Amino acid sequence: MSQVFADEALARVAAGSSAFGSPDVAAIRAAIAARAAGRPRGPRMHEVRDIALPTCPGRLHRPGPDPAPLVVFLHGGGWTVGDVASFDRPVRRLAAASGADVLALDYRLAPEAPWPASVDDTVATLRAVAAGALGPRPPAVVVCGDSAGGTLATLACLRLRDEAPDALPDQQVLVYPNADLSDTTSASMREKATGFGFDAASATFFARLWVGGDDALLPDPRVSPLHAPDLSGLPPAVVVTAEHDPIRDPAEAYAARLAAAGVPTTLRREPGMIHNFLQLDEVSPAAAAAADRVAADVATARRTTRTRAGMR
Repeated sequence: MSQVFADEALARVAAGSSAFGSPDVAAIRAAIAARAAGRPRGPRMHEVRDIALPTCPGRLHRPGPDPAPLVVFLHGGGWTVGDVASFDRPVRRLAAASGADVLALDYRLAPEAPWPASVDDTVATLRAVAAGALGPRPPAVVVCGDSAGGTLATLACLRLRDEAPDALPDQQVLVYPNADLSDTTSASMREKATGFGFDAASATFFARLWVGGDDALLPDPRVSPLHAPDLSGLPPAVVVTAEHDPIRDPAEAYAARLAAAGVPTTLRREPGMIHNFLQLDEVSPAAAAAADRVAADVATARRTTRTRAGMR
């Protein structure tokens, strides 16, 4: 079993306690806000503005003045912590490197608003974008999320496929998503359970918090996309996992099932990388490079979807 990290900085992060190791949600939120406030802002944008969405606020980042494809971005944080402010730097980096406009959602969080509130927020936003509520539909729409946000992206696509296929995004980019909230036995959950910055116990804690403590919901396809019986008809997908991540294996299994269902799918496992690398660009050159590859995935997706959009 490899335990070689991509660089020494990641090894130091992994050796520290998990950022989500405490059950004190308020304390975690305060720590994340303080850490975000002390970070450099990130690349300058042509425009950054907060906007009202149908069910939640959002923040639009535009790297340039011209019309561009739109990325609807869903932040990680166990459906419980994080917001557009704490993810402002990674979103700016994503917009600058991909050339796309990025709309970050401040979706509702558990435990105050447990499942399905954050899925509802994502679905409502994608419906609004498709309906032109935010202006003319962009030349391409990509939904992108990391960790819990990746899960929300998958679940929103599944719902829209069945309820409003015209509102489906053109592409989904899923970065270390949690595809099976009920998983406790996969090789990654066992082999990467501790010592890698984000531990298996934290993954389970936040999953249970999101479903309001109802463990019977954890394997429900409306919560865990890996359990969905049919994955056909979904947008093309890019799935990015991290080698040293307890929730790695279900995400890779989800990518395999997408491909088997006929969904064009690209899977990339980032070697030596740990969970949450999008937030680690300042401390780890390797994490910064991995985040840049995600931006390249988005740029490739927007070029592809722009061609597809022109054919509709």
